[in-house]
Formats: sequence, structure tokens, C-alpha cells
Amino acid sequence: MSILNTLLRAVTWWNGQTLNTQLFTARKGIKVGDDDQGNVYYHNADDSKRWVIFNGEIEATRINADWHGWLHRTFDELPTEQPLIHKDWEKPHQENLTGTALAYAPTGSIRRAGEPAPRSDYEAWVPE
Repeated sequence: MSILNTLLRAVTWWNGQTLNTQLFTARKGIKVGDDDQGNVYYHNADDSKRWVIFNGEIEATRINADWHGWLHRTFDELPTEQPLIHKDWEKPHQENLTGTALAYAPTGSIRRAGEPAPRSDYEAWVPE
């Protein structure tokens, strides 16, 4: 790890776990599992604290419903031991892409590549 990465982790939280979190996790953390995105979940010995170490960008919407429920004590069973029952009509979990290049852009949006699609359902107002 470079010196710059170490300094960034010491003073910012959005570039991965901070040094304090890394030290706390090394001293008190008990790994309980990880998810399909590589995020790793921990708790301490008396289960009074639960936390996640993100794999990559720290974005809360990257946590799926199973692990979110465990982190927030909606249920105590680990998703690895008792996974949620998902309906066949449910889509797979996807993080919120708002503000990224992968965000939804409707037809005619200036964020779409190329020329805007011509519209026949709209006529611009012209003052007389």
C-alpha cells in the first residue's frame, strides 16, 4: 500500500475503511460472512456492534436486504444461516446508480450519447 493511500485512509471515510476502523476490526471484529459483492460483515464478541467493510466504494445501497436486516437488527439470524425467502418475481439486488454513468436516462435526455431522439409528441411554444 502506498503512502498516499495510507494518508487518504487516515483522514477520509469514503476511500475504504479508516485506520481506526481497521484497528478496531483487527482487535475486536469477528467475521460472520460476506456477500456477493465482496463486502465483509463483522460483529464484536457480545454482538453489541455490527458493521460492514465495503469492497471498493462505500455506498450503503450496495448492501442487499438480507445483510441490511442483520446489520440493523431486524433479525438476528445470519443470512448465511437463514437466508430470506425471495419471491420469483423479485429482481436481484442492485445498488442505486443515481449520479453515475450507469444511471437511467430516458429517451431524449441530454445525458444519452449521440443526438437526442426526435419527438413527435411535443411542439415547442413560440411567442407571437
